[in-house]
Amino acid sequence: MKRLFPILNKGRHFMIKKLSKTAVLIVTISFMQLSVPAQKKQDSMRQQTSTAASLKSVTIHQEVDFKASPQQLYEALLDTKQFCAFAAQSSEFSATSAQIDREVGGAFSLFDGHIIGRNVELVPNQLIVQAWRVVDWPAGVYSIVKFELKSQGSGTHLVFDHTGFPENWRDHLAVGWQSHYWDLLTKYLR
Repeated sequence: MKRLFPILNKGRHFMIKKLSKTAVLIVTISFMQLSVPAQKKQDSMRQQTSTAASLKSVTIHQEVDFKASPQQLYEALLDTKQFCAFAAQSSEFSATSAQIDREVGGAFSLFDGHIIGRNVELVPNQLIVQAWRVVDWPAGVYSIVKFELKSQGSGTHLVFDHTGFPENWRDHLAVGWQSHYWDLLTKYLR
């Protein structure tokens, strides 16, 4: 019997080693199977991040002075009736060209449905941040527009930033902000 125990102990040690190697192999294979989808997801996220970063790196920054108060400018940008009134000064848009839900999260449709989006952040008479898109853009592509209204004497200094739009739209949008917003608002708020 004494001679059997060393053999059993050696056998047990051999079995433990074999089981350990098998367990390591199973864990390694399982990890590899899990890591392939994770790698694909990581690669997909890198592509999305890369695409998002390239969209977000395109920016329009404009600063405009208005003779109107921050409250008047804030209201003109968020009140459906006033927005329609200033947009209608252009022969391109109807007198009912806008619908605006002026709550945070509220949807809007501007310039006869050409622009759509949602209000992301609103600080009365100070800040408007919107998720904003042209309906011709690929589905799900939204940019961010930010209107900062700073009191300047009896008027307002507007600091405007537009980010995250398709790069090939930069020049078109920059001209559009000037002609469809700032020029029309200046006339409207006299």
